[in-house]
Amino acid sequence: MANTDSEYADGYSSTEQGTPAQSRTKMMLSAGIGHFIEWFDFGLYGTLAAIIATNFFASGDPVIGLLKSFAVFGSGFLMRPLGGLFFGSMGDRQGRRKVLVTVIVITSCSTFVMGILPTWHQVGVLAPVLLVITRLVQGFAAGGESSGVITYLAESAKPHRRATLTCWSENFSFMAFVCGSGLVLFLTHTLGESAMNDWGWRIPFLLAAPLGLGGLYMRRNMEDSAEFQKLKVSGKLEKSPLRKSFSTSSRALLFCTGFVVVKAVSSWVLQSFMPGYLSTHLHYSKTDSYLITTLGLLSVAVCMPFTGYLSDIWGRRPLMLMGCGGFILLTWPAMLVMSQGSVGSSIAAMSMLGVFVAMFNGGCGAAMVELFPTAIRYGSIAIAYNLTVAVFGGVTPLAAASLISFTGDPLSPAWYVMITALISFIVVWLAKETAGKELD
Repeated sequence: MANTDSEYADGYSSTEQGTPAQSRTKMMLSAGIGHFIEWFDFGLYGTLAAIIATNFFASGDPVIGLLKSFAVFGSGFLMRPLGGLFFGSMGDRQGRRKVLVTVIVITSCSTFVMGILPTWHQVGVLAPVLLVITRLVQGFAAGGESSGVITYLAESAKPHRRATLTCWSENFSFMAFVCGSGLVLFLTHTLGESAMNDWGWRIPFLLAAPLGLGGLYMRRNMEDSAEFQKLKVSGKLEKSPLRKSFSTSSRALLFCTGFVVVKAVSSWVLQSFMPGYLSTHLHYSKTDSYLITTLGLLSVAVCMPFTGYLSDIWGRRPLMLMGCGGFILLTWPAMLVMSQGSVGSSIAAMSMLGVFVAMFNGGCGAAMVELFPTAIRYGSIAIAYNLTVAVFGGVTPLAAASLISFTGDPLSPAWYVMITALISFIVVWLAKETAGKELD
């Protein structure tokens, strides 16, 4: 789609007419494939946390090693608010495309480096130090990713199809988790657990290099969103978008933060906590653990397009409330089923939780976008999203594992999910419906 000054002078508006369907598809694929690669890279650590624990931490107790590995996992999230501040401001001042190109380069390079890091047995304490540094770099780059893709897609959609399009940002991330978990499952089955623990774990990280080059090619050829181009042509870009956000949109920031609480916790419970939990605490084999996790994540990816579509029909609040309600009522029973030792029943329980994730996330992206005007949208979402993910999402695997160690109850992580779901339920209940509104 070629956006010129004359087009805007003639009254073209993406919120009124929508970006042409062919261009929307191209934008969705360009942004989405990059998003897939970004979260394939970032999510690998969580999937391989149990194996990383044995290679980077000196501990004879696998539970203690897993706790240390989850602590490093959380360290990457500590950098996300800083990345959100930096990249969010850049996205509002210089454009969505430039940031999305930058973050995929940084993430791919740091993920590749993780695949060639020396282990504890090779360099001792230097190994976890280097691991933490790579996670910090990953986290800084991730601070500009999700908020940027959601913003970019929403600004290219018709008002009554906004969730249908933005939900693909979430869908691509969960497809990335499925592929990452599926690849680890395949390698574990093919190489055997011994070889996978020894050297096979490096293979998924090394794939970041070719995947990153492909994502870079796709994003370099993207055009910026129609809404941002229109704003740029009008000369109404904010010189200090973050200051403007805090001074004019504090209430919207609070609502956005409340939305993200259960979104962050539920996503990272399924993707990062479950593989290590199933193998270490519930004593499933690593192959079965990866199988259960992979199919649970697949249920999210399958359901997400439908929940996004339904959010455009029914509104954001109904789907988001149903997702929260499902977590509040059924997380503990689902984990009880998993503790019984049946692979089939565990797959069903994980898939049910995946459906609740899809319900909430189907409309959440569009709901966040609709809280803010174009001039401060990227930075505002980045601030609220990344701060909440750092506080709740990043510590989720560590908090859940620590609850088990503290209480001795393998089902105690369910209460963490249920409480955070209640927080988001209350916030969504208090929020106004925004489906179908004009962005500005």
